[in-house]
Amino acid sequence: MTIQPSALEALQSLLIGFAFAGLLASAFELFTAQRADFKLLEMGGLAAVASVPVVVFSAPFLILRNTVRGRQIEGRPFMFVMLASMTAAVWGMASGRVVLDLLHMLGA
Repeated sequence: MTIQPSALEALQSLLIGFAFAGLLASAFELFTAQRADFKLLEMGGLAAVASVPVVVFSAPFLILRNTVRGRQIEGRPFMFVMLASMTAAVWGMASGRVVLDLLHMLGA
């Protein structure tokens, strides 16, 4: 059984996207003592503009964290959890592709 190179590249993008999202959200929380969340964009002003890259690249982690907590606390339906997980996966794959492309540009 062989795996297609395009499927391997997609899997690599997905894994890098989730890993980078978790790393970025955790680093943000470590350095600011504030929880990374989508509400960072509601602050307004320069702080909201500065938080856009953090929210964009940590979004897969934020979506999954909020979804799991919502399922445990509020008992959200399974379909909602599945759709949120699929959204996080697509977003993670896209951001992972961007991170991999940036790493390739820096390494070349």
